[in-house]
Amino acid sequence: MDQQILTSRDIIGTFYETVQTAAGAGWVPYVSMLFPSNQQFENYKWLGFSPALSRWMGSRRPTSLKGNGIIIENLLFDATLEISVDDLRRDKSQQILLRVQELAAECANHWATLLTALIEAGETTVCYDGNNFFDTVHQEGSSPVQKNTITKTDYSELGVAIGANPTAYEMANVIMKMIQHLYSIKKDNGQPMNEFAKEFLVLVPVNMYGNAVKAVSGLILAAGTGAIDNPLRSLPGFNIRVEVNPRSGWSNKLAVFRTDGRARPFIRQAEDLNNGNIGSVATTNGSTGFDETMGIKINAIAEGSEEAITHRRHLYTVEASRNVGYGYWQQAVLATLG
Repeated sequence: MDQQILTSRDIIGTFYETVQTAAGAGWVPYVSMLFPSNQQFENYKWLGFSPALSRWMGSRRPTSLKGNGIIIENLLFDATLEISVDDLRRDKSQQILLRVQELAAECANHWATLLTALIEAGETTVCYDGNNFFDTVHQEGSSPVQKNTITKTDYSELGVAIGANPTAYEMANVIMKMIQHLYSIKKDNGQPMNEFAKEFLVLVPVNMYGNAVKAVSGLILAAGTGAIDNPLRSLPGFNIRVEVNPRSGWSNKLAVFRTDGRARPFIRQAEDLNNGNIGSVATTNGSTGFDETMGIKINAIAEGSEEAITHRRHLYTVEASRNVGYGYWQQAVLATLG
């Protein structure tokens, strides 16, 4: 039986189906909000908070939405996959489709690259309140001066023996203090920001991953010459998720994010390059809302083209117009150990 030759339709269909199902880095959707875009710049105003209830004093006291915010510019990213006409004809093990699926997965993982750069620039890059995202001088409205970057001068538990290699017990105490610190943060109206938080994500570099997992999962942790009950296991109803970030350049730093709020610490912005659809290519879940397939476009120079006839190759160019930005610093805390 003759081997069926892959067509551009086969390749494009496989690409979009993989994009639709590729989760990308597991931590990305937990810490970020995805917004659609239809222009070069998007203005995210009103990143302050709604007013709290107060006693009726005989007249209304309206509180306007804060005008502070950020502007995020869409940037164009692309990648081009070249496939030989002869390879298309000879491929019997579906290696080409595997490469196409890998390309689609790279599009999903690209968010992790953008967010990692954003997070690690957080100590020197301003967010909506005019201060660095991770800073010691956040202050707005009726809130006190606050910080969301902490060291051993704030909590002695962060003064671990080896900053780049905390033990599981040390890590458990560090995470506990980071969560505790998130509970201390106030909104611009003076009310607690994370009062009802129960779900958190701990983002660590590779060198901390093993002991971080032990810190949130072990019942008993080794401490000195003995063993001690894990303090994190005594938190009722809490969900603490550990994620490793292989892209991270940190060695003695980690971050904890609240993940069950109505908003998120970061914004992902994707421009719709497919006009709300992906043509006649079928998707796996039939979604009609904005999703990753609408934010990524693949163009084929394939059968019958000059490239195919003259150069005996097909070109598949993937484009994504997107960017990331800072949302709520109040749901993120950075710790420097040692």
